Amino acid sequence: MLSVGTMPPGGSMLPGEAYTSTAILAWERRHLFAGAWTCLGRTAELRTEVTHRGVTAGDVGVLLTFPDQGVRAFANVCRHRGHELLPDGGTADRAAVVCPYHGWAYGLDGALAAAAPMRGVPGFDPADHGLVELPVAQWHGWLFVNAAGRAPAFADYLGGLAGIIAPYAPERLRLGARHEYGVAANWKLVVENYHECYHCPLIHPELCRVSPPTSGLNWTLPGAWVGGTMDLREHAETMSLDGRSRGVLIQGAPRRTVSYVGLFPNLLISAHPDYVLTHRLVPVAPELTTVECCWYVPDGVDDPAYAVDFWDITNREDWAACESVQRGVSSPHFRPGPLAPREDAVRQWISLIARAYADPVAALAEQCRAAAPGEGPIGADGGQPR
Repeated sequence: MLSVGTMPPGGSMLPGEAYTSTAILAWERRHLFAGAWTCLGRTAELRTEVTHRGVTAGDVGVLLTFPDQGVRAFANVCRHRGHELLPDGGTADRAAVVCPYHGWAYGLDGALAAAAPMRGVPGFDPADHGLVELPVAQWHGWLFVNAAGRAPAFADYLGGLAGIIAPYAPERLRLGARHEYGVAANWKLVVENYHECYHCPLIHPELCRVSPPTSGLNWTLPGAWVGGTMDLREHAETMSLDGRSRGVLIQGAPRRTVSYVGLFPNLLISAHPDYVLTHRLVPVAPELTTVECCWYVPDGVDDPAYAVDFWDITNREDWAACESVQRGVSSPHFRPGPLAPREDAVRQWISLIARAYADPVAALAEQCRAAAPGEGPIGADGGQPR
């Protein structure tokens, strides 16, 4: 799809067009978002007071239904003439999914329940015209869909990430705060920035006061994700402006490290001793990304402002840097620069993207099998995830 050319031994950024081309973003929506396990948000929020909801994964319309306590996903396409059953973001609270075009009705299990004018038509069998079901998975409270249906099994997709996130039990945490940002940068630049702290001494003084920017290890475990850890300074209990936690420690969570992971393609998870922060990315245009940030805290935390304020400042510092890089890669003078050893996690992420450009199905399958010798955390010359 896109030739990345010969990359230096340590890797480099992708060509400028990967960050600026409308055609490439359209391809990514179909093959990297619809073609992978894309996070849609929290199951509990998506199902609140509705029986079915229209969403979009990449460029593919998806109909979520909530029969009893379950979740199912279908192509948002009527089996009659192809009309959408609900618009993107649309919801309904009734026992049947009714197409607004000609009134064909489906159960929440996707089976065709009514198509009155077709009654008696020779050869017409309602069982042949149910909705097209799509793979869906729930994990620690988040809902994922594979809209193209060709991604590896979800357990393989998670790989080693499952054991890293499990101690935080995010499904037991509640939403403490949510911010939505419009970042004038390509979605890949937001992820690349997230996965290194080479930039931290220059733009994140608040972060550096509570975490050494050269600390931490990167994991090389199987699964379609990239990430690692950073340490807390001796005086710091968590990531906050003064290092103090004004919350509740998560029982069983590591106390002296913060984990940063990016689950391909759109969920970033930052797990702290006392809260879990997520960034969920939705590409809007080559140079515009919506980022939904959610802070999840244990019961008993009335005011998570200590965490929200810290990361709102840090986020805005990051967005300014990403937007500057977007302007830079849009220049006719941009040439992909080599990555430093301290950008090892960025190299891992870009390598996955580059392989996916050649064959997305094979790249994801390979990523789910691959791991470095020992299948443990590594540090590349002080490499760290941010």
